[in-house]
Amino acid sequence: MLLLFVIVYLLATLAVGGYASRFVKTAGDFAVAGRKLPAFVVTSGLFATWFGSETVMGASSEFIEKGVLGVIEDPFGAALCLLLIGLFYARPMYKLKLLTFSDYFRVRFGKAAEWVSAVFMIPSYFSWIAAQLVALALLLQVLADVPFFWGITVCTAVVVFYTYIGGMWSVSITDTIQTVIIIVGMVILTMVMLNRAGGFTAITAQVPDDFWRITPKENSFQSWAVYLAAWMTIGLGSIPQQDVFQRVMAARSARTAVISSLLASGMYFSVACMPLLIGLCGSLLYPSLLNGDTQMAIPLLVLQHMGTGMQILTFGALLSAILSTCSGAVLAPATVLAENLIKPLYSHKMSDKTLLRIMRYSVIVIALISMGLALHKKHIFELVAESSALSLVALFVPLTAGLYWKRASLAGALLSMITGTAAWSYFEFFPNDYPSLLWGLAASICGMVAGSLFFRRDTTGAQ
Repeated sequence: MLLLFVIVYLLATLAVGGYASRFVKTAGDFAVAGRKLPAFVVTSGLFATWFGSETVMGASSEFIEKGVLGVIEDPFGAALCLLLIGLFYARPMYKLKLLTFSDYFRVRFGKAAEWVSAVFMIPSYFSWIAAQLVALALLLQVLADVPFFWGITVCTAVVVFYTYIGGMWSVSITDTIQTVIIIVGMVILTMVMLNRAGGFTAITAQVPDDFWRITPKENSFQSWAVYLAAWMTIGLGSIPQQDVFQRVMAARSARTAVISSLLASGMYFSVACMPLLIGLCGSLLYPSLLNGDTQMAIPLLVLQHMGTGMQILTFGALLSAILSTCSGAVLAPATVLAENLIKPLYSHKMSDKTLLRIMRYSVIVIALISMGLALHKKHIFELVAESSALSLVALFVPLTAGLYWKRASLAGALLSMITGTAAWSYFEFFPNDYPSLLWGLAASICGMVAGSLFFRRDTTGAQ
């Protein structure tokens, strides 16, 4: 019964993609849904950006083992990211009417910045997409004993199909439907588990005293540095991400973009706390769940201790969450690859029809690369952290400086991206007591300031 539901659900997703393809006539339709989406759809899309394997399976596993301090990155940092986008980035970026973040780098700094930013942005998505594919394959393993390789293959094919034919229209429509399924499923399962565990007071009595602690346990500079890095990984690192940008740009007005970002921030934090509680309740009620892979705690909990109705509801929510995240994550780098790396090779003489076709081919390329990574690395939380760190050290500073510092120049942007990535890469291979992304961010800031102050003639870039 449960396996039949999964098959029907995946087929329905493909049908939605086929329906959405009717709205795709231009590259703009494919990339940003023609900028016609209302607030509810945009909010659902932004909420679905990260509510996937990281939140339901990765973060819940970290929460069970480490408490609140283990999940600062997500959901706290992710909710912060959407809040900051709504307050400081959505309105000025929307007014530029662009398809990609790298388009912004071209407009603000010049073609060289466009190319370099695209080169740094695209690889940051491979780990993120791979994490979603791993989660989907693990679910199929639990539900139907599907071998991991074939699980990855089937899930990649489903995501590629409906993203390829429908683009942002397909992503937005499925996100909206799936958001409703996610919220209903998470709310009911949370209520059931809290009731079985005896309520929040009973849970608190069974966990360590510092389980709910939200500040570092040690009052040292190093502890606070690690803590700050956890907030920044997604909180700042995902601000210059193309999947978030595309969903914001798909809004029908700047006001809609701002409101949707703020609403999505609150919705994400509220709903993302539910898998944490579900996982914690399950670990207290059924300690045997902790004997294996804790990433699978929630799926195994539902499969072993819930009735068929709850299983269908929960796995429907899990599939919805992961598919929503994965489809948007595949579309984002595919759009950048076509718009900012391939299109310039044609000296901007490429027709819109050709650009649309290349965007679709790029979806296949990005998905295949991510599939290869997913087959070789299976830890969801690590995959997600890798993806956000690169965009933080390479792109966050040039984006923010470009918007709010008039002296920011092409030289500053290039130096910021290169030095930030170089410093981060060095400390990834030769780690010390402080997170590598903090060294990368510091180097990125220094590169922007030094490049902009010493090379001031190109301050306005290509504006």
